[in-house]
Amino acid sequence: MSQEHSIDIIKKHLDKTFSYSDYKNHIEALLKEGESTGYTQNEAYLNYSRLGFSRMKRWEKIFELSPDQIEAIKNVDQKQTWLVITEGWCGDAAAVLPIIKKITDLNSFLDLRIILRDENEELMNQFLTNGGKSIPKLIAFDEDEEKILFTWGPRPKVAAEMVAKEKAEFGTFRDEFKITLQKWYNQDKGKNIAADLVNCLKHEMA
Repeated sequence: MSQEHSIDIIKKHLDKTFSYSDYKNHIEALLKEGESTGYTQNEAYLNYSRLGFSRMKRWEKIFELSPDQIEAIKNVDQKQTWLVITEGWCGDAAAVLPIIKKITDLNSFLDLRIILRDENEELMNQFLTNGGKSIPKLIAFDEDEEKILFTWGPRPKVAAEMVAKEKAEFGTFRDEFKITLQKWYNQDKGKNIAADLVNCLKHEMA
């Protein structure tokens, strides 16, 4: 697909996006009704969503960018929309979204928008990862110039390598691996996520 086609599809879906606070409010409202986002509704996904919501609030409190990262983010002088495709039950997104929020809050040129995957399949299909609908998926684009600047996701490089090894060896995510991955996120304290994203910004500005 051409970049122009992808931009056209993005534009078609922008009216379905949430701000970060509206996204959190949407998840919270659904949880009060005993539901999660997305088309799969069962106890497991509801529990994932509850856990993810709790983790998002924790990451908001504990994560801090380094002084060098803050400087690099503030140096961005190009208008960018950061569109994140996700769902409330996604474990990786619980760690990633609060960090993206902290980055975009530092520079008015960066506009964060969030959109749900299952309800926007046409958009998701433009940004598959190895043929799969992996989330969260960040698409940074310049709406005025109709240009995709970069994409990132669904997880930082180190975690992606862990996942690839798990899938190659076992063909799926074992429950014990999900625990291992979450422990890695906790121990890493968001450093790899932030480093990846700031590097994307630096590369785009170079």
